[in-house]
Amino acid sequence: MNLGRLNHVGVATPSIAEAISFWRDVMGATSIGEPFDLPAQGVKVCFVDTPPSTGSGQATQIELIEPLGDASPIRAFLKKNPAGGQHHVCYEVPDIHVAKAWFEARGVRVLGEPRTGAHGTPIFFLHPRDMGGVLTEIMETPRGNH
Repeated sequence: MNLGRLNHVGVATPSIAEAISFWRDVMGATSIGEPFDLPAQGVKVCFVDTPPSTGSGQATQIELIEPLGDASPIRAFLKKNPAGGQHHVCYEVPDIHVAKAWFEARGVRVLGEPRTGAHGTPIFFLHPRDMGGVLTEIMETPRGNH
């Protein structure tokens, strides 16, 4: 299994509108996508692009995540962290099923089966207790634009 680049850092927020203002006005972000609902995961999502590193041509994104509905899994995180905060990190892999089997063979708990994530590619999450305290998302590298 080959771990790919850091695709994004997920940041939970009680208000995507307020978070967009912060990233635009305080952090100087100039490329902010339109928020969209991801009902299957119970969240509203918005991607903020960071400038690509020199020579790589690929930017890492900030994924703003707001609860969508009362059953949203983000609600529990925001209950503990009312102002929001870093929720997860996401790494790309070439093949989601190979990655899942690789982590499971090493005793890392995979949280659920692969499902379609916000980039339209398969994802799964790894339990933070098995990942140094960090909720980790694994996503199959998007083909084409992302």
